Amino acid sequence: MDWIKIIDFIVIFLIGFITALFVGLFFVSGVEFPLLKNLSVSYNVNVSPSDYINEDNIKIYEDKIVIFVEDASLSRYASTGSMRPLLDSGSNGIRIKPKNENDINIGDIITFRDKGVLVVHRVINKGIDEYGVYFITKGDNNIISDGKTRFIDIEYKTIGVIY
Repeated sequence: MDWIKIIDFIVIFLIGFITALFVGLFFVSGVEFPLLKNLSVSYNVNVSPSDYINEDNIKIYEDKIVIFVEDASLSRYASTGSMRPLLDSGSNGIRIKPKNENDINIGDIITFRDKGVLVVHRVINKGIDEYGVYFITKGDNNIISDGKTRFIDIEYKTIGVIY
């Protein structure tokens, strides 16, 4: 009989603890939850990338298309699946090196270094903390965000994709 009381107490405690975490996650701003910090439920992940190429910089001719972008380069992507169907191994990206934090907006796709590995994911949040500006990124097919990324770790911003 005592075991049943102990189990009841543990179950009620766990339900209360989990409920408090989720209530705090949705209603308390500015509080970090270490166990849930990478879940993207509170971020708007359906934002399109910012416009970068002006229509005046795209010229369509009978035999070619010319896009005028200063200091652009081409990129290829690994077949990880995190950004499908937008990006995959057959995609060709047009990218630039952003000059500062203001060049990167929510919805943009960036290439950044994470423990020495290049990662290409979408910016789902942008904020400021005690260390400065940070970006929260997530692959379009991932359920967990990458956590905070700093501008110093960002290599490129994707401004176009050609299939």
